[in-house]
Amino acid sequence: MLLKDHKDLKAAIVALPPKEKDMLLLRLIAKDKVLTEHLHFKLLEDESDLENRYLSLEEEINDAIAELSSLRKAGSKDALSVLRKLNGRVNHHYKVTKDLSTEIELRLHLLHVIPIGYHENLFSPMAKYNDRLKSYFIRTTLALYKKYVKLHEDLQFDLMDKFNVLLKKIADHNLQHAASTVGLPDEL
Repeated sequence: MLLKDHKDLKAAIVALPPKEKDMLLLRLIAKDKVLTEHLHFKLLEDESDLENRYLSLEEEINDAIAELSSLRKAGSKDALSVLRKLNGRVNHHYKVTKDLSTEIELRLHLLHVIPIGYHENLFSPMAKYNDRLKSYFIRTTLALYKKYVKLHEDLQFDLMDKFNVLLKKIADHNLQHAASTVGLPDEL
């Protein structure tokens, strides 16, 4: 049931006394953790808190990559798992802050530091994870590129070098064909 389809319900909600509306609103907000966190950020936090969130998540990314690198037999399956988890953390950061700039910077950082150069044996059961990792990496880069293009040109200029390093990483791992197939440029 969508509220826009029930104009009489919408009018009845607007007509409620303020105290009753507040109680309903608080009950609804309590059911959605992301909405609660977003409202907390929007109403009670400022730019310094955004910077702290950014730095905290960047540190979390660095720690997770360091832990992945320290594994004795880390493979593409482990890297894919870490990449998906951290990508989800960046998505959550964006849902809470609605700050596109820090989302793009965090995702760029994540894609820069995640290792994708695993060479599992073709007949190994882990070989499929190597393909999945590279495919996920390319799709994530494409999604990031689409957001990058929508940024203001000054912000694009500031991030251009970092994005070109990412595109070079794709070329260094012989993924240019897959990248060009989905529409990623060779260089900005």
